[in-house]
Amino acid sequence: MRVGISLLTLSPGISGGSETYARSLAAALGEVGELSYVALVPARAPDSADPLPRVEVREPAGAGRGPSRIVAMALAARRCRALPSALASLDVLHYPLTVPIPSTRLPTAVTLHDLQHHDLPTHFDRPRRLFRRLAYDRAARSADVVIVPSEFVRSRALELLGLVADRVHVVPFGIDHRLFRPGRTEREPLLLYPARAWPHKNHRRLLEALVLLRRSQPDLRLVLTGEGLETLEPLPPGVERRGLVTVAELADLYQRAACLVYPSLYEGFGLPPLEAMACGCPVAATSAGAVPEVCGEAAVLFDPTDPEAIAAGVEEALARADELRERGLERAARATWTATARLHERAYRAAAEGGDRQPSARR
Repeated sequence: MRVGISLLTLSPGISGGSETYARSLAAALGEVGELSYVALVPARAPDSADPLPRVEVREPAGAGRGPSRIVAMALAARRCRALPSALASLDVLHYPLTVPIPSTRLPTAVTLHDLQHHDLPTHFDRPRRLFRRLAYDRAARSADVVIVPSEFVRSRALELLGLVADRVHVVPFGIDHRLFRPGRTEREPLLLYPARAWPHKNHRRLLEALVLLRRSQPDLRLVLTGEGLETLEPLPPGVERRGLVTVAELADLYQRAACLVYPSLYEGFGLPPLEAMACGCPVAATSAGAVPEVCGEAAVLFDPTDPEAIAAGVEEALARADELRERGLERAARATWTATARLHERAYRAAAEGGDRQPSARR
């Protein structure tokens, strides 16, 4: 059985957790996969599916990000001479980044990362909201198999999109334990939040919570990493804006931080809490979305809409640091990309067996 992995809509360095997932999945399939694979990758990211064999699709000039990039890559896929023969050799095509490019009559698997455009529609302008409803919803409804990272996303997909339950496969993400592991350095009075400055990441309330925390703990600092953080200026005292960092730099911060604080309003999964746990970093996290499912009893959960609750959650996590560290290490140890890859192969086989090409949504 031969499976195609299409990463043609990847915007390197922009896609956040979905890019980590796509790259890590490809690497794990290349290492432990029992099926045969070929990856379809954009020319600007030729290594994005290493070590899988690949077909590169050259991007047209001006292919930026967002919906305009989707259109550009759809046209580029149609013009790529190597693509028809590659597709003809496949039994299943998987779209890890949801948007189904290139189009095909093959059995398909689609990864649906979240349904934020339904649950928090005001976080998107109207064109982007309409694009997601058109591209994401249609892709999920027409796929033979829909892969979701959590039971939370599964329940939302069943309710909002009317998907057939037995075609929705929950496959939790893994983490790279070679990168994310306990360090040897002393913990510092440092809170860490790695997140782009998207509305649902809830930075403003975290900054309010820090002001409250520093009244009794003036040495406490907050380090922010990610793109777009300049929009948060002016920052209160005690905040350091790092911007984009390498994975090695992020792991070092996890190893030195006294606590990861994760106040997101919405997550389909949420990798940073697990990464922090794997590094022995205590976690205080949101009670919203899939994060409670990801963290279990290995984190302190708080109401992300209340700065006082965020501050109280951080204080509790700092007070329970030793206990949370042990619980976190145990929980993170179960999250591996090897396990994720093997569950994907089960989903690919299910997609291939669903050869009647009935849609995954109820009519």
